[in-house]
Amino acid sequence: MNLEDRLKARQGDITKLAVDAIVNPANTSLLGGGGVDGAIHRAAGPELLAECRTIGGCPTGEARLTKGYRLPVRYVIHTVGPIFRGRPEDSRLLAGCYTNSLTLAMDHGIRTIAFPAISCGVYGYPIADACKIAVDTCETFMETYDAPEKVIFMLFSAPDLDIYTRYLASRWG
Repeated sequence: MNLEDRLKARQGDITKLAVDAIVNPANTSLLGGGGVDGAIHRAAGPELLAECRTIGGCPTGEARLTKGYRLPVRYVIHTVGPIFRGRPEDSRLLAGCYTNSLTLAMDHGIRTIAFPAISCGVYGYPIADACKIAVDTCETFMETYDAPEKVIFMLFSAPDLDIYTRYLASRWG
């Protein structure tokens, strides 16, 4: 299967997606927050928070793995995106979120994974820039390791989906 078939963008609720793992755009405490992070914690139930309390947080750009609990997934991969400030390290840290999440997925036999638009909500990362980093980083990883089988970028809004769809089409058009 070529990369065009393995990298997809969709619009919808990431907490309803039946894949092996979803990625939670967490804060450094991993103890829940607003936006997608809050929605994932609510859908997973209190067991997720209890497990997150045992982890001890997560630095920006890194990732941690928990069970999925009441979600339709085996795992939740928590990653902490950078707060966008226009610094050169912002893109490096955001790429690290994707690389470290995919590495955890590979290490745990995760074949299908869904990412939200990490750092694009309250952390203020421009969606078009974040999209390029997300797609390029996942593409490079998948070419290097031939894993995972499928990556879905699950976008909340139609305009965000359009940005991802256009960028993905430009890669193979």
